[in-house]
Amino acid sequence: MWKESSVMSERIKMLTEYESGEYGISELADLYGVSRKTVYKWVERFEQHGWEGLKNQSRAPHHHPNATEPDIEKALLELKGRWSLWGAPKLRRKLLAQVGPERCPAESTVSEILRRHGLSKCRRPARRRAVPSQQPLAHCQQANEVWCADFKGWFRTGDGQTCQPLTISDAHTRYLLCCQSVCQTIGHLSVKPLFIQAFREYGMPQAIRTDNGPPFAATGLGGLSTLAVWWVRLGIGVERIEPGVPQQNGRHERMHRTLKEATAQPPASSLKTQQKRFDQFRQEYNEDRPHEALGQETPASVYVPSSRQYPEGLPQPRGYPELWSKRSVRHNGEIRWEGGYIYLSKALAGQEVGLEPIGEGQWAVHFETLRLATFDERKKQRVKATPLVSWSEIVERQE
Repeated sequence: MWKESSVMSERIKMLTEYESGEYGISELADLYGVSRKTVYKWVERFEQHGWEGLKNQSRAPHHHPNATEPDIEKALLELKGRWSLWGAPKLRRKLLAQVGPERCPAESTVSEILRRHGLSKCRRPARRRAVPSQQPLAHCQQANEVWCADFKGWFRTGDGQTCQPLTISDAHTRYLLCCQSVCQTIGHLSVKPLFIQAFREYGMPQAIRTDNGPPFAATGLGGLSTLAVWWVRLGIGVERIEPGVPQQNGRHERMHRTLKEATAQPPASSLKTQQKRFDQFRQEYNEDRPHEALGQETPASVYVPSSRQYPEGLPQPRGYPELWSKRSVRHNGEIRWEGGYIYLSKALAGQEVGLEPIGEGQWAVHFETLRLATFDERKKQRVKATPLVSWSEIVERQE
């Protein structure tokens, strides 16, 4: 096959000889080994466009019957301008609501339009990883079974203030219940009011899943912190992910990545302005942003508040069986026992625990529905912690 330059030279030579008037169409066709129709074609192009007409032309059709209409493409680009961090699936969902299914292009077409305008991100291919355990997320089958809580990593606003947003979300519907900056030292006193506000507005969940850091957890018996003890008294189960395994709370962590991209790159000039960004993000995340795991529905369209209303006062302590011994935990975390003291946890200060006889001189320490530890009074052993039972197992056992 001739290169284009060689082909072009042959066409120029043929048209030069035609222009000389010494050769007819049939003679040129025989001389160059082409049909008379081909010679007529190049003569016509030469007469219309000069030497430029002898170049190869694109075989692509001048009109594509399936091309996206200009007004549809314009509407898509306007949506991208409004939600710059959204990809093709979410933008197509919004476009579908505007133009209807008859005119809305496919998701692949939306991706191609964004790519053509330089508006798509090319992410690195994800590295292959071992398939993580489905627990403890497998039981999140409806709203308010599990709430997830965590702190998005701290950063400084433009005026140098530290911003540490507390986030709370519903694990099943991804509904973002709270996104509030905590500017003071993180502790149960600064966090508890935010949980009270969420409980009053949305009711209480069956369980709350967190990491193992303060104020959600501590190093004492059962990992209970003062905040966790309060949850247990309210009848809320405590779930904690394994240390160093953030994918067990992956739904919440993925939301944090979106939160950072949308509100903190770069940070706002002040905490007040930063909180406005958080509030706007929460409204958009819940009510405007479609979620792929929800079939491109928004979290607000599927979330319903819990039927478990928040009691303004703590419920009465859970009663323990009559054969158990009961003790009140002192302010220093100790209980009285056989003329002496046994240390349990300062987080339990002021709470009542139940001591279950499980053998000769052996006792199990219970707090509400949780079995926390065992000890042997004969050997004067220190309290030995036992694994916490998950809230779902507690519910099954009670039924």
